[in-house]
Amino acid sequence: MSRTTIQKTKLKVAIILTVLIVMIFGKNILERRNFNELGNSFVSFYEDRLVVESYIFSISEKLFRIKLLVNHCQFESDYSHVVDEISTFESDILNLVKEFEDTKLTIAEAGFLTDFKKIIQENLRIADYQSLYSEESGINADKVKEYNSYIEKAILDLEKLSLIQIEEGKKLATNSEKVVNRSKIWAQFEVAALVILIVIIYLLIYTSRSIKSDFVE
Repeated sequence: MSRTTIQKTKLKVAIILTVLIVMIFGKNILERRNFNELGNSFVSFYEDRLVVESYIFSISEKLFRIKLLVNHCQFESDYSHVVDEISTFESDILNLVKEFEDTKLTIAEAGFLTDFKKIIQENLRIADYQSLYSEESGINADKVKEYNSYIEKAILDLEKLSLIQIEEGKKLATNSEKVVNRSKIWAQFEVAALVILIVIIYLLIYTSRSIKSDFVE
């Protein structure tokens, strides 16, 4: 085997080795990126979906309590504390909304949450409980009906927000699955690349021995 042929062979092998090493190095970079992306998905799923769903549940519970106080106003013997209770529930709801707003919101979420917050702040305030019920005139059916209509609108916003959590959770799960599948593909490539490297190293050793034998002869 001539020296020129040997040099050409070595050059080809060097190029192949370089390409494989670069690809393996690139694979490691992509793996780190995939790992970070997967970690972010888990964090987002917990902080922006599971925690938010707990906010929605707590808000729904407090809203239901308000509705009970409004719809059973005729059974209250002491009206003075009811307004305070409703006000407390509303304040608690707004505090939860504030925490909700601090999470990563989609455009749809921001819209429904803004609408919900507006209902709580502007439409569910009861300055005087007698506007709902008084001993003289009894239940103010129109006012109670109006109040309940706003509560129903607020509940509808919460239901839509809850559906968004499910949809976004599915997206995160799908994205995580894609990341895992990409990692599997790259892992298979890495195994194949290592096999090729072993074969090349074996061929280099074998070729070197053959060349030495030729020179000796």
